[in-house]
Amino acid sequence: MDNDLEIRRIKTPTMADAIIPLALLAVLIGGAIALFGLDALDGPIQAAMVLCALVVALIILKNGHSWKSIQEAGQQALSSVTSAIFILLAVGALIGVWNMSGTIPTLVYYGMQVLAPSWYYAATALICGIVALSIGSSWTTAATIGVGLVGIGTMLGVSPAITAGAVISGAYLGDKLSPLSETTILTAQMVGVEPSEHIKRQAWTSLPAFGLAFVVFLILGFTTQVTDNVETTSELAELSNLYNINPWNLLPLLLLGVLSARKVPASMALMASALFAGVLGSFLQPGVVATFTGESNAFMAGLKGTWMAMSNGFSKSSGIGDIDRLLSRGGMESMLPTLWLIMAAVTFGTLLEKYGLISRLIMPLLAWAQSTGKLYIAVFISAFGLNIVAGDQYIALVLPTRIYKAEFAKRGLAPTNLSRLTADSGTVTSALVPWNSCGAFMSAALGVSTLVYLPFALFNIFSPLLSVLYGFTGFKIEKVEPVLEDSTDH
Repeated sequence: MDNDLEIRRIKTPTMADAIIPLALLAVLIGGAIALFGLDALDGPIQAAMVLCALVVALIILKNGHSWKSIQEAGQQALSSVTSAIFILLAVGALIGVWNMSGTIPTLVYYGMQVLAPSWYYAATALICGIVALSIGSSWTTAATIGVGLVGIGTMLGVSPAITAGAVISGAYLGDKLSPLSETTILTAQMVGVEPSEHIKRQAWTSLPAFGLAFVVFLILGFTTQVTDNVETTSELAELSNLYNINPWNLLPLLLLGVLSARKVPASMALMASALFAGVLGSFLQPGVVATFTGESNAFMAGLKGTWMAMSNGFSKSSGIGDIDRLLSRGGMESMLPTLWLIMAAVTFGTLLEKYGLISRLIMPLLAWAQSTGKLYIAVFISAFGLNIVAGDQYIALVLPTRIYKAEFAKRGLAPTNLSRLTADSGTVTSALVPWNSCGAFMSAALGVSTLVYLPFALFNIFSPLLSVLYGFTGFKIEKVEPVLEDSTDH
């Protein structure tokens, strides 16, 4: 009986309940950016997200739920990002050790000799697209090949922001079209279609969007002013003086590729590659490791150096600013602000979703969407909006498919339409939001602020726009027999 009384006391969220946390979020994040600029991501935005989560908790308490229930929801939120936490820590360790062992310097050294500035951005997007397609992970692609390409771009004198945008464009193209991608499989499962059928439908928006991005990257490349050859040559020479540059340094990258292709969990594959790089670097880069650690004993230097690079990152002082910025990075410690941001954002989003505040906002949107075009806009707004307020692409994928699946069936729209639209609207736009787990990850891995690379993540912008355009034009919109509303529940 007590449980029944407690259930009767719980109130349905009002529209004000749903709007207040989002309005507060907009005010606090806008204020943080106005006061601190790009440094807002170093702590002020994280504090804003925590405050917003507390306000949501107060609204939930006001509606009759218990504090114990809120705590349990918070625990569920944190458990949902456990995998992302370990991947981020592993990426930090990987970058630090790869810099110490010579893997990243070797990638940069060879890349500078092969890649020309005029077609650098387009080549970057294409390379990352192929790698992500083969391993099924945008995160792993950006944190490995992407880091090297941003470093090469810095040495060549091209824009790090455009390079990062090209990395992310290629990484998300490959991720969306790969049968190995977790988000691709999840999206297909949520709407009840085969992953292969989902991928075929995604190609109709993904390939044209990438083609448009590729052309723009070519134009940007041919109009980019770069540093002269003398400076580039001196930086190449300095890298070869600092490190023993040879193909053996790339073995950790090869190992990571093999492990990823065999579907080894990302965090384990990344850590295995980092540890292997530490062992390899002790033999191939003894001078670098000894200088970094201050140890003369080779065994102790290798052990201490790997440990230090994994935990606190690698640092190098060569006297050349670009090289020092390239090499002095990484470590699990460098990922802590990103983890703080992800945990705060996902907790905030989970509370909004679990206690009906997001549904309160979306239901009027669904009622407004009378035409197919408007329905497509509604799905896009819902998915992209969830990336903003929930801070996690999985929520942005799962919730819209739950809410709109029956509506698509009732209107005779094939489920493949919904799977393509939610992937275009939820997966790719996640990297455009600084406090989203994907945007925070890309910024931390590539060393370029989300707000800086955002205008150049062209595929991530073009893909949802094309998808919504298809909804209005009817192009590649598949029809099925409409399903009566009362027959959608099984």
